[in-house]
Amino acid sequence: MGLDLRICPACGDRADRPVVSGASLSCRRCGHRWPFRRLPLFALTGPSGAGKSTLGPLLADRFAGEVVVLEQDVLWTGALRDDVAAFRAVWLRMAAMLHQNGRPVVLCGTVAPPEFEPLPERAFFSEIHYLALVGTPESLTRRLRARPAWREWDEPRIAEMLEFNDWLRKSAEELGVDLVDTTEASAEATADHVEKWIRTRLPT
Repeated sequence: MGLDLRICPACGDRADRPVVSGASLSCRRCGHRWPFRRLPLFALTGPSGAGKSTLGPLLADRFAGEVVVLEQDVLWTGALRDDVAAFRAVWLRMAAMLHQNGRPVVLCGTVAPPEFEPLPERAFFSEIHYLALVGTPESLTRRLRARPAWREWDEPRIAEMLEFNDWLRKSAEELGVDLVDTTEASAEATADHVEKWIRTRLPT
C-alpha cells in the first residue's frame, strides 16, 4: 500500500481522478485493487482573526497521539499561491497520506465546502466535517489591525475577510458547516467546544 494514494502500487500509474469503492482503490490502467484507510477529515475553518492559529496548538496538545493538527498556511507559498485549486488538492493529498498512519487530520485554515467537495481527492475521505470559527465584524477588525506589519493586513484585505465571515454565518446551514462564535469566548473555552465536536465525530 503506497502513501500517495494517486499512484498504483502495482503498475505505478498515477490517477488524476481516483477510483474509490468503500475503503479500496482501483487502478484504471491495470485493474489492481488495494485497501486504504478512508478516515474523516476535520476542517477547522473561519475568517482570519477568529482564532484558528491560537486554537491549533491547544488542540495538538489535547489530541496528542490521537489526531494530527495541521496549519494550512504553511504551504501557502510559491506556485501554490497562484493556483488555489492546486493548493487545496495538495492539502487533501497530504491529509490522505497522513491518514494511512491511522490518525485523522484536523486541518486549520480558511476554506469552505465548495472548495474541497468538488476535488477528485475528496474521494480519499469518508467524510469532511466542517467547523467554522466566526466573530463579530468589530472583533475581527480589531484583531486583524493588531497583527504585525509583515502579515500585510490592509483595509481592503480586512474587508474581504469580513465579507467571508458574513457569508459563512448566512450560509452555514446550507453548506453543512457548524459554527462557534469566538467573540467573547476564551481560547480554552473554544478549545473545549472544538475538542468535544471532534471527539463525537471520530471513528470508533
